Amino acid sequence: MLMILKNLSLHCCGVAVYRSAVQQLTLMVAGILTGWALIAAIGAQNAYVLRQGLRREHVLPVIAVCIVSDVVLIGAAVGGVGLALQRWPGLLPVATWAGGLFVIGYGITAAWRAWRGGAGLRAAGGESGSARRAVLTVAALTWLNPHLYVDIMMLGTVANGHGPEGRWWFYAGLVAASTSWFVGLGYGAGRLGRLFRRPSAWRALDAGIAASMMGLGTALLLHA
Repeated sequence: MLMILKNLSLHCCGVAVYRSAVQQLTLMVAGILTGWALIAAIGAQNAYVLRQGLRREHVLPVIAVCIVSDVVLIGAAVGGVGLALQRWPGLLPVATWAGGLFVIGYGITAAWRAWRGGAGLRAAGGESGSARRAVLTVAALTWLNPHLYVDIMMLGTVANGHGPEGRWWFYAGLVAASTSWFVGLGYGAGRLGRLFRRPSAWRALDAGIAASMMGLGTALLLHA
C-alpha cells in the first residue's frame, strides 16, 4: 500500500512539473511573438541595422547596442510595474486589461498596415564611418525614440498580467525575440534586405503579426 501511495505521489509530482514546464514554454513563446511583432515594425532603427548589415560594417557592436538596450529597458519596465503591483495589488486587473487592449490595438494597427500596403524597408545611404559613430547613431535612434518608452511600459504591463513568476518567462521570450531579430537582420541583411524591400513581404508579415497579436490579446483578456 505504501509503495502504491509513493508511486502515486511521484506520478502527481511528475504531472505538476510537466504542467509547469508547458506553462513556462507557453509564456516564452507568447513573449517571443509579442517581441517580434513590436520590433519588426518599419522604423529608423531597423533601417540602420539593415544598412550596417548590407555594408558588413560594425554589425556586432550595432546589434549589441540594440539587444542590450531592450534587455535593460524591458527588464526595468517589467520589474517596475511588478513593484507597483506588489504595493497596490488592486491594479493587477487594470494592468491585465490595459495590456490586453494594447496588444489587440497593436494587432489592429498591423492589420491596417497589411490592408493598406505600400511600405518597404530601405537601407539608409551615406558614407562609411567609425565603430564609435555607428554605436552612437544606433544608440540615439534607440534611446531618443519617444514611442519606444510607451511600448516598453506597455510590455511591462502585459508581462505582469501573467503573474509574479510568469512575467519573467514572458520577459525571457521578449529578450529571445530581440536577440533573434537583430542578429537575423544584421547578419542576414543580404537576403532579408532584398526580401523586405518588397511591399508584399511587409504586408504578409503585418498580416501574421495582426493575427498573433489579436489572439494573444484576447487570451490575456480572458485570463483577466
